Amino acid sequence: MHKGGLLLFLLCLLTGCTSPSEETRRIRLIEQNAPAVVALNILRPNGGTFTATGFVLTPDGLIATTRHIVENTAYINATFSNGAVSAKAQPVAVSNRTDLALLRIPAKHLRTVQLVSSGQVRPGQNIIVIGNPRRLQNSVSTGIISQVRQKSDGTLLHQVTTPLSPSSSGSPVFDEKGRVISIVFGSYAGADNQNLNFSIPSDYLIDLVHTAGLKLPSEEDTRFSSNPFVRHVQKSWSILKRIFRRK
Repeated sequence: MHKGGLLLFLLCLLTGCTSPSEETRRIRLIEQNAPAVVALNILRPNGGTFTATGFVLTPDGLIATTRHIVENTAYINATFSNGAVSAKAQPVAVSNRTDLALLRIPAKHLRTVQLVSSGQVRPGQNIIVIGNPRRLQNSVSTGIISQVRQKSDGTLLHQVTTPLSPSSSGSPVFDEKGRVISIVFGSYAGADNQNLNFSIPSDYLIDLVHTAGLKLPSEEDTRFSSNPFVRHVQKSWSILKRIFRRK
């Protein structure tokens, strides 16, 4: 290798520079999935309003988000990345195990995300999150899976490094192939905590869809319970009685 090329190669190793092909692939991933990520506009019975995030699972308007943002609501609709606003969103199902919910809006031929099993997710894996923090629609952030954690009740969580802000709840977490592997829901409360954020593995969302008697356009549903990595996680430390700040 030429001396100049060798120096450039070593510099890239040290600085973590991204090749043009990787950058192009990431941009394409974002452009492909952004139309399926929506801002959820919520009206409370007391007249209060706020915004959260959801993403489209099926062309006929099935939307995934978090349970805590759909509880105690008077009205919800969705705003798409092109500015289109839906009619009223109706609750379809809520999980009694995790902070997940399904909504449906009257629609056809919507762009969708690809939802896949989270059974192969590993610490250190690169991720991309598209959401609406502080109502800044379709904001993109990158990071990694910090760890796969197990709560005291046995459910799993993904600890992520992507920065989160209010209105991020329900944001899809994509792997490097542009597939949803997790759903943002909150972070550790406390002024001294920095970037300790969490998302719910997609296997729980796949289960919720199935429990509601629904089907996904394309399913790669391998259960997390059969994955050897999960058996390893089950022996690791559990999160005990932690309080999360919902986003």
